[in-house]
Amino acid sequence: MANQFSIQLSHDEATALNKKLAAAPEFRATTREYADFCYESDSVNVAFYPRKGKLLIQGRGAEDFLKNTLQLQPGEKAPALGTTLPALVDTTPHFGVDESGKGDYFGPLVVAGVYTDERCAVELVRLGCRDSKAIPDDKKIQSLAERIKKTAGVVYEVICIGPRRYNELYEEIGNLNRLLAWGHARVIAALHEKVPSCPRALSDQFANEWVLKRALGQRRIPVQLEQRTKAESDVAVAAASILARARFVQWMQQTATASNCPMPLGCAPHVTRAAQHFIDTHGRERLQDVAKLHFKVTQKLK
Repeated sequence: MANQFSIQLSHDEATALNKKLAAAPEFRATTREYADFCYESDSVNVAFYPRKGKLLIQGRGAEDFLKNTLQLQPGEKAPALGTTLPALVDTTPHFGVDESGKGDYFGPLVVAGVYTDERCAVELVRLGCRDSKAIPDDKKIQSLAERIKKTAGVVYEVICIGPRRYNELYEEIGNLNRLLAWGHARVIAALHEKVPSCPRALSDQFANEWVLKRALGQRRIPVQLEQRTKAESDVAVAAASILARARFVQWMQQTATASNCPMPLGCAPHVTRAAQHFIDTHGRERLQDVAKLHFKVTQKLK
């Protein structure tokens, strides 16, 4: 059994591990030069060096620490010194929420949520769940989404706000962040009905954190809300981002085929040309069925 490992941790992961070890009675806090924190037990020493983001694990209990504390997948071979492990897995019960399509002129806004706990969190990591933006292959996104839905213990909710409904909501609400918060709150409320015992929900950081808190409070859902930047590093949020992206891609492919018009992503000049082509083909009144009209692209169309 190997007795020394070095793994890469982000700032958030290191902070979470520090808190976890500080609360563990078997670990004692010590000091080591250049280390941000250092702990030791009867069988293992752990030190985090922030300059390079490296966690050094030493001692006869090093491999057990990897498997039990850092939640490595069962049966996975522990890596050699200097390699990188998966991110720390939060196995506590929680909802993760994410969206797809908010920056794209064409297509719906899709919001998805996933519930994970100790039964399924590590299994989702094993499947390869990570931020959907890091998975450019649409076929792999669809395949992962189906596997997430079939994973034992996972509970999920996906809402797809088509462009026509999106445009109505935007005209009514008048603000994208508030509309997004409305969608997130609706997904969390639906998940809460399915898993009422879940104590908290995690989402990416809103520009104004109170927008989402207010939207959730209006539904009187007794769930603790946490927002943080790069929340997709959490496995529940990552799984939600994949489900949202899969539904968005499916809608785009089906609608582009049915309309016989290309629907590129984003809102760059080539998107404006595609929107003009759609108008020339189907008429301007149909644009509300495929595009988010408040984008500046609309003002550039003839």
